[in-house]
Amino acid sequence: MSIAAVLLAAGASKRFGENNKLLSDLGGKPLIRRVAEAVVCSGVEIVVVTGCDRFLIEKALEGLPLRFAHNSNWESGMGSSIAVGIMALGQQVEGAFVVPGDLPFLTSDLIKDLTAFFMESRGALITYPTTSKGKQRNPVLWPRRFFPSLAVLSGSSGAKHLLQNCENSQKQAHLFDESAYADIDAPSDLEAARSRLTIANL
Repeated sequence: MSIAAVLLAAGASKRFGENNKLLSDLGGKPLIRRVAEAVVCSGVEIVVVTGCDRFLIEKALEGLPLRFAHNSNWESGMGSSIAVGIMALGQQVEGAFVVPGDLPFLTSDLIKDLTAFFMESRGALITYPTTSKGKQRNPVLWPRRFFPSLAVLSGSSGAKHLLQNCENSQKQAHLFDESAYADIDAPSDLEAARSRLTIANL
């Protein structure tokens, strides 16, 4: 079964401040590169959706085996970026992860585990990780039958409303390392991630 990932790297990260969080240094490399490398190591095909700071994002990912799809309408919100990424996938792809670019502790093992859960449903169910309290986290793996709906998304809400409307078509994966779902919204989140990396490397 052919699985791909749409890696979202188009936003301006306005909540973060003046700088693009995806280009922030974390452990000696840009945040977006850390995320991309984790996905690459899982073995899935990757399409990176660019928008704001397009050429800086492309430079940060130089040398990695992935493709780019540019969202010229990136300012309209995440929904349009998901749509651009989905439309850039090949006909053979039977499932696609939607991966936010700000998950510093995403691992290839998490991608592989979610793929295995997805395979158990024969690629029929939307698969995503949850916290111990049952809250949905990213990345979300979508079956091909939802691609038409994803390809017409727009606005800033992403695919959340679509996920909420498909309660009978979901498979929750209760995986133990909840730190893998942590994202970077504010400078304090980045500092916490840097501290965690420093401790891990001691």
